[in-house]
Amino acid sequence: MPLTSNQIRALLWALIAVVSALLLSLLAPVLMPFLLAAVLAYALHPLVERLHKRRVPRWLGAGLAIALLMLVLLAVLLLIVPVITKQVPLLREQVPLLLDRLNDALLPLATRFGIDLQVDVTQVREWLRSLITGNESELINGLLSSLRIGGSALAAVIGNLFLMPIVAYYLLLDWTNLITRAKNLIPPRWRESVQSFLNETDEVLGQYLRGQLLVMAVLAVLYTVALTLVGLDLALPIGVFTGLAVFVPYLGFGLGLVMALFAALLQFQTVLGVALVGGVYLLGQVVESLYLTPRLLGERIGLHPIAVIFALLAFGHLFGFVGVLIALPASAVLLVAIRRAKRGYLASQMYLGDGPRTPNGTIES
Repeated sequence: MPLTSNQIRALLWALIAVVSALLLSLLAPVLMPFLLAAVLAYALHPLVERLHKRRVPRWLGAGLAIALLMLVLLAVLLLIVPVITKQVPLLREQVPLLLDRLNDALLPLATRFGIDLQVDVTQVREWLRSLITGNESELINGLLSSLRIGGSALAAVIGNLFLMPIVAYYLLLDWTNLITRAKNLIPPRWRESVQSFLNETDEVLGQYLRGQLLVMAVLAVLYTVALTLVGLDLALPIGVFTGLAVFVPYLGFGLGLVMALFAALLQFQTVLGVALVGGVYLLGQVVESLYLTPRLLGERIGLHPIAVIFALLAFGHLFGFVGVLIALPASAVLLVAIRRAKRGYLASQMYLGDGPRTPNGTIES
């Protein structure tokens, strides 16, 4: 039975999709820095355009945008590095003292109930000494492995960190021409619908970026104020870092929590002080998960709070650390496609059938 022209066209598109998926899977490590650079260029393009309208040369506007981003990242590093370098080595000496106090408090209570409960402080001290001074390389390799990067690819990761801003700069220089050339490849009969889809996607992603920045700002203020109220000396750097790092779901919060708990151990040396700091982060996580992210992000991009949580888990499971980064923006794009597919289905003959139609497009019963 010969194939019709529509069937042949469908098979060709299916073949193109399969080949594209295979190429993406094979070239994923190479394409990743270029993909992230394209995301950076997309986010910074409006700033470059505004500067260009003020008669700032495009090459200078692109350089200023990239420099501003690098300064923000450098500021975050300057917040976190001093905290780690000054406090982590002190854990070896301070944690055993805290455990001694814990023993003094728990041992009489345990003896009263006939329980032999005591922390082996000597063993903990040796474990901390080996952890902090002897296994740094193993810890780093384990961390990179958990991010699906692999310790053997550390040089490639560092290289990509320098490559991404360079690629993003050149993309910003030629962004308008690249978009025009890409649109010219679209068959003329599809250009109107594709342009409408891109416009809607651009609006949704813009709302996502604005919502994400608002969440980061609110959480930075929340953590800084709350940690200050419990008396933590490093409330400002740790609070601001945690707020900014929540751009990476789960990982940013986890790093901020570990830094805050370490700082509380070294400063308060009491269970109550550490518990108060832990309570601050528990409160922040509840506010972020149940209110800020669903309301300021989910509602802005049209995703239900359950869909936001599912997107984070699903993309993280499929693509690892990078999947968590792109979960919400990718879901926003997918949502636009689903909305259009739904509208097409509701207006199709498959849904409407031959029954009489009401003014809103549904079938009368």
